[in-house]
Amino acid sequence: MQDVMTKSMARNIFYGGSLFFILIFLGLSWHSHRHIVTKSTASMPLTESVAAGKRVWENNACINCHTILGEGAYFAPEVGNVMTRWGVLDDPEAAFDVMKGWMEAQPTGVPGRRQMPNFDLSDEEIRDLTNFLIWTDHIDAQGWPPNDAG
Repeated sequence: MQDVMTKSMARNIFYGGSLFFILIFLGLSWHSHRHIVTKSTASMPLTESVAAGKRVWENNACINCHTILGEGAYFAPEVGNVMTRWGVLDDPEAAFDVMKGWMEAQPTGVPGRRQMPNFDLSDEEIRDLTNFLIWTDHIDAQGWPPNDAG
């Protein structure tokens, strides 16, 4: 065996390796397109109100303070299971009332406690956000968050 790699050896390694990884890439792309999941992992349907609630969540940058299913900032509580924690998961009207009361009471002004700003959301926006959080609470998150407090 030679101690020095020739130009043709280097070229063959380059082309062979490139072909190998292109075939791997194409195979994985085919596999992912063939196995696309087309249904939601939530046990609830995705409604227009849920989608509008997601827009409220995004437009008000809630993720800058809260986490949802572990994604986001850790300044404020996890909200992926907030409806379960509040005990209103199966009662959308009670969930709306609790959420409306909470949102309108902010900031609480309690000294030494983190304060959530008042976003002056309309009743429709609060209802949509509530429906989004109820929908998120129904997602099969496989045990996340790891504790009830989020």
